[in-house]
Amino acid sequence: MMKKLKMYTSLAEWWPVLSSPDNYKEEAAFFTAIMKANCRPCKKVLELGSGGGHNAFHLKKHFRMTLVDISPDMLRVSRKLNPECEHVLGDMRTVRLNRTFDAVFIHDAVMYMTSPRDLTLLFRTAYLHLRKGGCVLVVPDHFKETYKPVTGSGGSDRGTKSMRYLEWNFDPDTNDNTHECHFAFLLKDRRGRMRIEYDRHVMGLFPKAVWLKLLRRPGFRVKLVPIAHSEIEPRTYQALVAVKK
Repeated sequence: MMKKLKMYTSLAEWWPVLSSPDNYKEEAAFFTAIMKANCRPCKKVLELGSGGGHNAFHLKKHFRMTLVDISPDMLRVSRKLNPECEHVLGDMRTVRLNRTFDAVFIHDAVMYMTSPRDLTLLFRTAYLHLRKGGCVLVVPDHFKETYKPVTGSGGSDRGTKSMRYLEWNFDPDTNDNTHECHFAFLLKDRRGRMRIEYDRHVMGLFPKAVWLKLLRRPGFRVKLVPIAHSEIEPRTYQALVAVKK
């Protein structure tokens, strides 16, 4: 899967230009509050699917972070941003660190779980890495009931590099458990040379009932919590909090 996604391989070095760590500050404050409220004490946090480390950049101010990602290129980016954090190369569905944490955090990387089996394996991994009473915070971009197609754009100038992108997110088949996100990137290097790259991402799209059912299966007590964000319509952004019994 990862080998086919340019964003996390050949274009990984552009990640800080694509999206600044500052863009994660508002969300990260909510994630911090949720984890602190649902598992006490909360000192050690494992992030599964940590990507370029932009969430960890803010979370590390409150927790001792261990970051796991399947992409060595993205881990390389994250190490530059978060040198004080532990980084581990691994698949979040199957990685085993043989130790436990107070909390497990899974942000939008969870959207690359495209089958119930993927989610089952992921939630088992989270369960095995939590102490009793610890919690997992799962933050999907979308639930099937509330999904809407999205078109967006962004990018920035950073040093001698510039990037602009167009994102088109839609569901070509409403009868399955996936949707698609297509990206077009305009990249300008330090010499002012331009090029265009295209990337297609297939992501999971499940009803809330499926998330809740699969999280309860390993032995979690689960609830949905609202997350406020200035750029998102109120009451449409929810996360899942699951506490290990």
